Amino acid sequence: MNLIETSKAISNGEITLGLELGSTNIKAVLMTDDFNTIASGSYNWENQLVDGIWTYSMDEVWHGIQTSYTQLAADVQSKYHQAITKINAIGISAMMHGYLAFNQNNDLLVPFRTWRNAITGQAADDLTKLFDFNIPQRWSVAHLYQAILNDEEHVKEIDFITTLAGYVTWKLSGEKVLGIGDASGVFPIDSNTKTYDQRMLNQFNDLDQVKKYDWKIDEILPKVLVAGQQAGQLTESGAQLLDLSGNLQAGSVIAPPEGDAGTGMVGTNSVRKRTGNISVGTSAFSMVVLDQELKAVHKDIDMVTTPDGSPVAMVHVNNCSSDINAWVSLFGEFAQRLGIEVNPNKLYGTLFLEATRSDPNAGGLVNYSYLSGENITNMPEGRPLFVRTPNSEFNLPNFMLTQLYAAFAPLEIGMHILTEDEGIKTDVMVAQGGLFKTPVVGQQVLANALNIPITIMQNAGEGGPWGMAVLANFVKNGNGQSLEDFLDSQVFSDPESMTLSPEPAGVKGYQEFITNYQAALPVEGEAVKTLKN
Repeated sequence: MNLIETSKAISNGEITLGLELGSTNIKAVLMTDDFNTIASGSYNWENQLVDGIWTYSMDEVWHGIQTSYTQLAADVQSKYHQAITKINAIGISAMMHGYLAFNQNNDLLVPFRTWRNAITGQAADDLTKLFDFNIPQRWSVAHLYQAILNDEEHVKEIDFITTLAGYVTWKLSGEKVLGIGDASGVFPIDSNTKTYDQRMLNQFNDLDQVKKYDWKIDEILPKVLVAGQQAGQLTESGAQLLDLSGNLQAGSVIAPPEGDAGTGMVGTNSVRKRTGNISVGTSAFSMVVLDQELKAVHKDIDMVTTPDGSPVAMVHVNNCSSDINAWVSLFGEFAQRLGIEVNPNKLYGTLFLEATRSDPNAGGLVNYSYLSGENITNMPEGRPLFVRTPNSEFNLPNFMLTQLYAAFAPLEIGMHILTEDEGIKTDVMVAQGGLFKTPVVGQQVLANALNIPITIMQNAGEGGPWGMAVLANFVKNGNGQSLEDFLDSQVFSDPESMTLSPEPAGVKGYQEFITNYQAALPVEGEAVKTLKN
């Protein structure tokens, strides 16, 4: 659309808002019906470790949302000289999993427990055995059951539990709902009925520890919706909560809230069977849409769904880019001490390009980028750790390659189960995330690490909020199409992408690195035991 056409679309409310609450950034994007982003706003935030729990305050949730929307509205005003008064459809996404519990008065009973917490080991193990279905520590039901096992006082008051995306959608629309992809990180889903698995609901309710409470699990969970269904409308109070200026009118259609994994699948057009995507950021995860059932239950493979309910095998790791960011920040501080101001993009680009001059095995260096606990390697807490021997080749190129290798290491361990043990194949694996802003380098390292071709789409930088805006648009304009057909025919009809295949030397070098990495995991374990947080 040109400027005049876009202005008319804004005036008519022919626009869609996508908002995603990620681990380090809250971002809002405004999109026209041709799926082009016309404005955006953002707010940076960080989780806090409070009394041993990784959390965010609800006050900051709303401050971040309102700041993002205010920036977006100002962006529209400056470009198109008009205020936003009407929005056709709105979608909210956020970090999957975690635990938000409320009483009958809608009061939050305990601080938000995020996906990052590794504090539900007993509950996750017990429920996995009970259901014969893997329950990761991050899932809402694991947090709930651990609170029960811990005999926490708040459990008897529970009236409703949800995720962060579900919470925000509830406050904007009044509806206690979840998109099926996000719901699959709350409680196991039956892909045939497209809702929570009834057998497992019954098994949970029949537990002696659960029977003593007045509620039943199916009474306190959000209603499950699939992509394309309407999750309510923006209320007057919701509009006032979102837009502090008071310009925004109520009535916008609300899409089923989704997790960042679901928006990642949409944003990379990876919802068909035998497609997959990888999202890397503070955490990382791979999603493979299955065309066959897995042969076994795997502790490190989550069974979740696409936003339209197809089974997905998910490998989720708690740590990815945080340690890289810390080291790059350190190099930036050193440059400042020398009186040199370096643009962050140039700093990252320069350091990443150094990795192309490294030894394929990173010179024998080893790094653990564990800012928090890591379930795949059984680390209850995080201790970022860099290790080398006297014979290691310690130079800047090898150091930077080690950081990239380490960022992908837990993901590679989990993906090995799918590709080697289960024999799962994909026709395409699309990656997205900030590590790929520097062209080629991170993409090639990931291809070598997983030993599979990796595709980067030109629009990958649009990210989760854009994917959520697409899902919101689908509610209004899907016209009975399946989600996969809608994406193919309307959104990705002429995609631009680049695919890199594994390099034999790089694959061999990464295997040497990961062998050392796994062999030295006891060193990381000792750091957790002996170095107090």
